[in-house]
Amino acid sequence: MKRVCFLFLPCFFLLTYTSLTAQPKANQKEQTQKTVAADKTAKDAELARLLEERRASVQSMLITLASDSVKFSDAIARARTLALVADLLWDNDKERARALFRAAWEATDAAEKAADERYWAGLYLQRHTQTSGYSAVIPRPAVRREVLRLAAKHDRSLGEEFLRQQQKDGASKSQRPGPLGYWDASMIQRMEAARDLLDADLTEAALQFAAPAIGVINYATVDFLSSLREKNPAAADERYAALLALAAANPLSDANTVSVLSSYLFTPHLFLGFTAEGASIEGYPGQTRPEVAPTLQLAFFRTAAGILLRPPAVPGQEQDSAGNDGHYLVIKQLMPLFEERAPAALTAALRQQLEALAPLTTQDTRDRDFSDFRSAMRPAKKSEDWEQTYLNQLDHAKTSADRDRINLILGCLYAARGDARARDYVEKIDDSELHTRARSFIDARLTANAMARKDTSRVSELCRTGQFVSLLKVYFLSQTAKLLPPSENEKALTLIDLATTEARRIDGLDPDSPRAFFAIANAMLVVNRAAVWGTVSDAIKASNSADGFGGEDGQLLVWMTDNEGYNYWSWTESAPDFDVDKIFGELTDFDYEKAVGLAKGLSGEAPRAVATIAIARAVFDQKRDRTAKAK
Repeated sequence: MKRVCFLFLPCFFLLTYTSLTAQPKANQKEQTQKTVAADKTAKDAELARLLEERRASVQSMLITLASDSVKFSDAIARARTLALVADLLWDNDKERARALFRAAWEATDAAEKAADERYWAGLYLQRHTQTSGYSAVIPRPAVRREVLRLAAKHDRSLGEEFLRQQQKDGASKSQRPGPLGYWDASMIQRMEAARDLLDADLTEAALQFAAPAIGVINYATVDFLSSLREKNPAAADERYAALLALAAANPLSDANTVSVLSSYLFTPHLFLGFTAEGASIEGYPGQTRPEVAPTLQLAFFRTAAGILLRPPAVPGQEQDSAGNDGHYLVIKQLMPLFEERAPAALTAALRQQLEALAPLTTQDTRDRDFSDFRSAMRPAKKSEDWEQTYLNQLDHAKTSADRDRINLILGCLYAARGDARARDYVEKIDDSELHTRARSFIDARLTANAMARKDTSRVSELCRTGQFVSLLKVYFLSQTAKLLPPSENEKALTLIDLATTEARRIDGLDPDSPRAFFAIANAMLVVNRAAVWGTVSDAIKASNSADGFGGEDGQLLVWMTDNEGYNYWSWTESAPDFDVDKIFGELTDFDYEKAVGLAKGLSGEAPRAVATIAIARAVFDQKRDRTAKAK
């Protein structure tokens, strides 16, 4: 028995030793975990404190900016800055934000006038007095619409207040529909603001703001429903069906009412109406026709027929917006759709109405051709079909001018597809001036397609040999550099160097100069972040030297026409990298203090305001991100 105890004695000591040594190790591990957790808590607390300091700092910057903006000489920048500051301050200081929104709304009259003057004196005259060209700032700023959208996003009653004020100051709603439906300024503003809310994915807020006008039939309400359908088809179709019922019951509904309603089903976002003076067209073509329930389509045809089959008026005594001529033309426009999709009885009755209207209209009216608009109601023709049509015309062309025109059309068709054969057709143009304009347009179009395909070698080649302006080359090279993967960093840096060379060719007084350098800075931020500060400094110097650089609204438009002005080609592309806000928002996340210091170096009122707002937005977004993660 003693021997047995002796044999187990080593095991007893081993177990005891293991127990005694394991306990300190466990305690040590637990202590390490506590230390790590404490360090993390301390770091989180420090980050939270730093973020709160920054939030307080940018809030103070915004209040100062709002105070300064009242004295801005640029009316557009003044109204926009007040509204954007109010938008950012809303969550923390609603009363101040409301006051700023009201100040912004009061400033919109001067801003709208300035926007009109800038548009007509600048891009519009350039585009309509020249046969080719480009622009880096296309749109007319819709300042009142922007202010209304931001105010309504936060406080619907404030938006309603602004609309009531506008309705009081402006003309009252017309009692009869115009060529594109009932119209008044406040209603159009309401629907445009509602659509902006919809575009910002604030669908419920958009529907609430649109509600007071959604039962009125005009191009703006139907256009809003087309946008709504892209997000919520059931809600849009329900409201469209209600519009059909209203139109059918309204004795003032006329042929133009039908034409406006047809847009929802057959030409989304594109509208056509008629007056005694001619046609009114609103919107843009090329949108996909929606797939709707057969019952909704049938409801349209029945409503349309019910209105279009109303007895025509005695010539000279028409009381509606379309008159007999418009009545005739709307039926003529819609007849192919009736023949294709409507019940035979309705189609036959409408055909008889068209025949009855013919003697009541002029020969000019009956001869009017809107086949281009009707083509928007049909599936798009294949590009190969268009190509063959023009090749056949080329074979039968009798004059050099005819051949030049057709070669130009073929060149533009091929360029839109990124096909290098576009240049072959341009080289066949005899007119030297037209050849030069066409070559510039075609080269730019081909480069844009190469950039979209990430064909960096082709972009570099076309930028080297292409006959288009330096700003376009900067844009193509910098955007392509951003598209390259990290493994091709050296190639990306080469493209940025080429872009910088082109940027330095632009006159320092030209606002295209800072646009070019800001585009390069945005590319450098992606390719080599550590080197971005130098390129931003170059952009700021360019901004301070240039005349009229506002730091926003960057887009590209390149266009040309043939010698007769009959054919017009263009391509448009958003270019946010030309603007100030994009780069400063990114820089704030990278190094807040440096970003603030650089923003102060901008001498222009508008660019400095845009940069300050971008920094503040980035800081507030950081706070929201941390709050969301904490939840």
